[in-house]
Amino acid sequence: MTDETPKLRKPLGVLGIIAFIAIYSGIIMGLADPILTLPILLQLPIWIVLGILWVFPLKPVIVWIETGRFK
Repeated sequence: MTDETPKLRKPLGVLGIIAFIAIYSGIIMGLADPILTLPILLQLPIWIVLGILWVFPLKPVIVWIETGRFK
C-alpha cells in the first residue's frame, strides 16, 4: 500500500532548484564580461564547463525529493 498524501519536500525541492539556478545564472552573468574578452577558443571550453557544472550540486536535492534522504 502506498502513501498518497502529498509531500512538502517536492515543492520545496523544486523551489530550491529554481532558486539555485537563478543564483547560479546570476553569478555566471557576472562573469560573462571577463570571459567574453577572451579568444573564442578559450571561451568555448569555459562555457561548456559552466553549462554542465550546475547539474552536480543538484543531485543531492533530487535524491532528497525522491527518497527523503540525502544519501
